[in-house]
Amino acid sequence: MDNNLQKHSSVFWIEVDKIKPNPMQPRREFDEARLADLAESIRQYGVLQPLVVTRKEIEEPNGISVEYELIAGERRLRASKLAGLYQVPVIIREETEDKIKLELAIIENLQREDLNPIERAYAFRKLIESFSLKHYEVAERVGKSRVFVTNTLRLLNLPEEIQRAAREGLITEGHMRPLLMLSGRKEEQSNLYHEIIEKKMTVRDAELIARKIAQERARVREGEALDLDTRVIEEKLSESLGTRVRIEKMGQKGKIHIDFFSEEELRALLDKVIKERGGSSEFEGGRESFINKNKEKEEEAAKISNEPAVPPESTQPEDTDELVRNFTL
Repeated sequence: MDNNLQKHSSVFWIEVDKIKPNPMQPRREFDEARLADLAESIRQYGVLQPLVVTRKEIEEPNGISVEYELIAGERRLRASKLAGLYQVPVIIREETEDKIKLELAIIENLQREDLNPIERAYAFRKLIESFSLKHYEVAERVGKSRVFVTNTLRLLNLPEEIQRAAREGLITEGHMRPLLMLSGRKEEQSNLYHEIIEKKMTVRDAELIARKIAQERARVREGEALDLDTRVIEEKLSESLGTRVRIEKMGQKGKIHIDFFSEEELRALLDKVIKERGGSSEFEGGRESFINKNKEKEEEAAKISNEPAVPPESTQPEDTDELVRNFTL
């Protein structure tokens, strides 16, 4: 066996206090609940996968001391401390250059695929800036497509508020892509972001809204924008109903599109409309009335279909012979 491989494969037990965090670590968010779960698992079964570190000698007045810098396994190190472990298993790597440690730390984290999308984007950017890599070269190192790397890097163009929400798990990477479609319309982007949070909007619903806004933008460029009065009506309807409203005009005619994202929202819209007309806002009452009306219609139709057919009145006299006798030229 190759001596270097054997050396890298050897596992040593090192005191946790001697292991320093990696300043190049791309991960910034650590879920405390998940760390606690990992710590409990470590208490029961120990650290099953060794950490990866580099060895560093430090000259001191009384001699040389040794400390270790973490390359991979920060979650395991933190959880081991929570579990009260004195030592953890490590594999010692000889690389000491910061760039090599950075690449190893990033690649290890990316291969584990448990970074949030913003951490992943920053990791890609660090690889590009530190090693002057092209997007396709980053893709080769992490086992992803070039398109995946490029699209992930685009997430860093989003406002900090949206990036923070992604780091905290309030929105998914899927939600961030339709928000990117609105990069040129900051107000619409912000409105859609808050709707996603407040209404717990699905990715599909967010995509549909982003596309509608993009289509409206195209209409404006082509000179088909709504006139001022119609835009005011559209805005007033949106404010009144508490949801996005879009008016589509075709001459003097048109359509009104009202967005809703759940059965509850649809019923709430009905209540608002009924209240405006001075009616009852009870959905169930309206539902019962609708059922009763349709039941009456169905019963009336059933009566008609069950009645015996009545032949049309005959215009032929009952006595044919009489007709023949009275017929003269």
